[in-house]
Amino acid sequence: MVFQFFDCGHFKFSGNCFFEIEKREFSLDALFYKLIHLLGVLMVFLAFGGLIGRSLLGVDGVRLKKLAGITSGIGLILVLVGGFGLLGKLGYGFPGWAVVKLVIWFVFGGLIAVANRKPSLAIPLWWGVLVLGLLAACLALWKPF
Repeated sequence: MVFQFFDCGHFKFSGNCFFEIEKREFSLDALFYKLIHLLGVLMVFLAFGGLIGRSLLGVDGVRLKKLAGITSGIGLILVLVGGFGLLGKLGYGFPGWAVVKLVIWFVFGGLIAVANRKPSLAIPLWWGVLVLGLLAACLALWKPF
């Protein structure tokens, strides 16, 4: 089934499922990379929530530590694959904001080990993870440099 072409300013749609946003084509492949990226982000934050919650409750859950470690590891891989896929698909290259986001995700990878080994840092990690996530989101939305 082919849809008729229509134009509403910045967005164009035709039957072949291509979107054009400010002279950049946005195909379903790019949407797939974005979905992979967001799934990875959700997995990383899920792992942090589990580990920080475990620390705040004072429980030594070995199974939870293992599950959170696996979830965060897979999530970080998905974040990197989805992020680099989007950069390549949309033709951004490797701008400064992407470098800062890459550093933030490496920091997340290190902080998961801290959350596992230092339960006494649960409250600072709670707020630190939130601030780092907000910073990463702001960089992706506004692309300041």
